Amino acid sequence: MIALGSDHAGYELKREIMKYLDEKGLKYKDYGTYGPESADYPVYGEKAARAVASGECDRGILVCGTGVGIGIAANKVRGIRCATVSDCYSAEMARRHNDANMVAVGARVVGVGLALKIIEIFLETPSEGGRHAKRAGLIMDIENR
Repeated sequence: MIALGSDHAGYELKREIMKYLDEKGLKYKDYGTYGPESADYPVYGEKAARAVASGECDRGILVCGTGVGIGIAANKVRGIRCATVSDCYSAEMARRHNDANMVAVGARVVGVGLALKIIEIFLETPSEGGRHAKRAGLIMDIENR
């Protein structure tokens, strides 16, 4: 199950992502916002992040204007490694090397086509583990200090 979240700026792109996930037969849960009216990205970033952190969802996809704010909000939740990306290589490395469990994209930064490619790469790329698992663990240890 994939957690989705967006603010008003990311609402339309999130709808395109939902269509893509439907076409792929992937299950998701939308944590809002549910329309184009002004909405606060920290609220929806946190809701989706809590679903991933609790294990209710395996991964998460977030969208706001830049991807930055909603990604920062998600990263405040213990257990989340959310990468804000605007290119395919970063999406791949976020999974391979950082074992990112959430990705944030900016609707005002990337077009629909690139966003969907980023999502595809993020969902299909495994974590490499090994020395990278140790480093992902070191990242997670920071929140316990």
